[in-house]
Parts: sequence; structure tokens; C-alpha cells
Amino acid sequence: MTSTESIELKGRTSHESYQPNKVSVCGDGDEFIIIGDKKFYRHELMTAFGGTLNPDRYAAYPVHEFGNAAALGLAAFGLTTFVLGLYYTGAMGIEIPNVVVGLALFYAGTMDFLTGIWELVIGNTFAGTVLTSYGSFWFAFATLYIEAFGIAAAYKDEPEQFANGVGLFLIGWFIFTMLMTLMAVKSTVMFLSLFVGLDFTFLLLAIANFTGNTAVTKAGGVFAIIAAVSGWWCAFAGTANKHNSYFTANPITLPVFGKNN
Repeated sequence: MTSTESIELKGRTSHESYQPNKVSVCGDGDEFIIIGDKKFYRHELMTAFGGTLNPDRYAAYPVHEFGNAAALGLAAFGLTTFVLGLYYTGAMGIEIPNVVVGLALFYAGTMDFLTGIWELVIGNTFAGTVLTSYGSFWFAFATLYIEAFGIAAAYKDEPEQFANGVGLFLIGWFIFTMLMTLMAVKSTVMFLSLFVGLDFTFLLLAIANFTGNTAVTKAGGVFAIIAAVSGWWCAFAGTANKHNSYFTANPITLPVFGKNN
């Protein structure tokens, strides 16, 4: 490498302009990760792993001048899903879910969609795909309970068709979430539990709509709460550090099998 090239390399600061083509590990306990010509402690890359919503274990988060948008999206998802999960479990005897509509529209829906777009702008394709998609889910879910859209009213004479239609709606989201889960199996326990919890939430609630089984509905609510807590944990991982908190997230990494780690 010439001196000119060396100076140019040191001056690069953006994820887009610096694209390492080699990732390796070193140290007595493989505690260092080498990405291109840069060396990092493994724990430094892993601390906010869930909070950046990036499934690539060794990828450094894109360098930019703005905050971690993924943490906001995860926080919005966590709170809204938590409230919805409590409703489905029958907490406090609540049977009407309309209280979730405001959160679905103005917190999870809006924030997830906007943060997802931002993640796409900075180059985090996985987070952008996940957040914009689930933001759209919350918008679509909210319309089921808004009279102006007339969705529920269209089935007023055929309530079974409405329940089956919602079930198909949830099955579609279950399939999408399964695909996203496949890209989280090399990540961390809490990151994977977020998607696994969502998988079971969508599947069980779809079955509940098809069958009308209240026990399955409650089970779906329990898994929604699990997914919500995992989302909150990941949001905490993306915001907490030694400068602003006495407590930080210490991720438990999942084993990676095979030669091409």
C-alpha cells in the first residue's frame, strides 16, 4: 500500500466508502475481530448487536452523524406489542382492543416505518426491511378497528369470514417473520427470541381466529409479551452504555456451526 493510499484509507469514515473484504478473529481466546485493516474487541461489536437490529455478527454498524434509529423502532414495537399481548391474555378483563389503535398508529406504526426508512438510507438493509414491514403491519392492524375504513363492517353479516380473513392476514405475517428469523439464528439469544416470539404470536393468533379457541388466543398473547420484552431489551442494548448507565446489555451469543462463520 502506498503512502497516498494509506492516508486515503485513514480518512474514510463512512460505512459506504469503507467496505472491508476480510473478517477474521485472533487472540488467545478469539477476543479480537479484524474487519479489513481494523481491529475490534469482540465484546465491543456485540454489546449493541441487538440494539442495531443487524443480524451480521461481525459487521460494524454504519458510521453516520445521527442516533441509532433502530433503538427507537424497537422501543415502539416493544411497548405496543406488550399492550396488545396483555389484551390477548385477558388482563384486567379487557375484551375490546381499541385502546391499542392509538399506539399502533402513532407509536409502533409511525416510528417503525420512519426508522425503517432511515435504516435503509444508512445501509442497514435487514433493519430497514423489518422495521418498515412491521410499521406497515401496525397500520394495517389498526385499520381493522377504525370504522372509517369499513373493514369490519363489510363482514357484519359474516363474522366467521371476518375471523378467517384476519387469520389469513396473520398467517401471511407469520411466513414473513419466519423468513426474518432465518437471518437471526447466528445472532444472540435475545435477538433471536424477539423473532421466535413473534413467530408463535402470529401463528397462535391465526389459529385462534380460525378456531375461536380462547386458550390459544391467550397463548398468543403470552408470546407477544415475550417478543415485546425481547424488543425492549434490544432497544436498551442500543442505547445504554457505560457513560449513561450503570447497567449495560451483555449479550449471549448463539453458537455458529460450520467453517464459514
